[in-house]
Amino acid sequence: MKTIETLYREWQELQPLPADSRQRLEQKFMLDFNYNSNHLEGNVLTYGQTMLLLIFGKTSGDANMRDYEEMKAHNAGLELVKREAVDRERPLSEAFIRNLNRVILVEDFYKTQQLGDVVSRYEVKVGVYKTRPNSVVTVTGEIFNYASPEETPALMADLLRWYNEEEAKGELTPIRLAGLLHYRYIRIHPFEDGNGRIARLLVNYVLLRHGYPMLIVPTEEKSLYLDALNKCDAEVGLIPSDGANATLEQVEPFLGYIEELAGRALELGLKAGRGDI
Repeated sequence: MKTIETLYREWQELQPLPADSRQRLEQKFMLDFNYNSNHLEGNVLTYGQTMLLLIFGKTSGDANMRDYEEMKAHNAGLELVKREAVDRERPLSEAFIRNLNRVILVEDFYKTQQLGDVVSRYEVKVGVYKTRPNSVVTVTGEIFNYASPEETPALMADLLRWYNEEEAKGELTPIRLAGLLHYRYIRIHPFEDGNGRIARLLVNYVLLRHGYPMLIVPTEEKSLYLDALNKCDAEVGLIPSDGANATLEQVEPFLGYIEELAGRALELGLKAGRGDI
C-alpha cells in the first residue's frame, strides 16, 4: 500500500473532482457511513433499507421506528458536520458538539441499562451533558468508568481548548489529530447516549476541514475498532482524566487503525476521481 502522504498528494492533484464523480463518491459515503456507524451502536436496518430511506425517503420491513429515526437523524448530523467543517475561521466548540448530540438523538427518551446484576432506567436529555455516571462492563466482567458528571464540563472545556490550539499549531497530521481527539473524547463520554457516533463524526469533521476524504469504521470490524481502543486504555490507565489527556504515544494502536481507515478512504477517493466507481 502507498503511504498516506503519497495517497494524499494524488488526491489533491485530482481536485476538484468532476461533478459526476464527486456526486457518486458523496452518495456512496453517505450510505456507507450512516449504515456502518449506526450498526456499530445496534441499529438493525439493512443496507437496502438504509438506501431506501436516505435516498428515496421510504421505509420497508419490520424494523423498529426508532431505527429509522436514528438513521435519518444521523444523516442530519453528518450534513451538520459537513457544513461546519468548511468554515475554517470557526473553531470547534462545545456548543457545536452539544447541538450535534441534539440532532442525532432528536428528542429526549428513556433508556434501560444493565451493569452486572443492576438494571436501571433513566431519561436521556439530548444536547445535555450527563447527570449520572456512565460506564461499560469489560469482557473480563470489570466495570470501566468514564468521566464523572461533576468533572465532565471541565474536561470538555479542556478538550476543546486543546484541540483548537493543536490545530492552530499544525504540528500533528490531520489524521493523527482526529484519532487523538476521538480517543480523548470517548474517555470523557460526555453524554448519556450518542458518544460513539459523535466521536466518529468528529474524526470526519477534522479530516474534512483539512481536505481529506472522510473515513468509515466498518461494522464488520467492530472488534478491531474496540480492540484498538482497549489497547490504549490498558496503556493510559483507568483514571478518566488521564484518558482525556492521553498522549500520542499512549494511543498509537488506535492511531494506527485510524490511519489504515484513512488510507482506504483515500484509495476509494482516487478511484472515484478516476471514474472507477
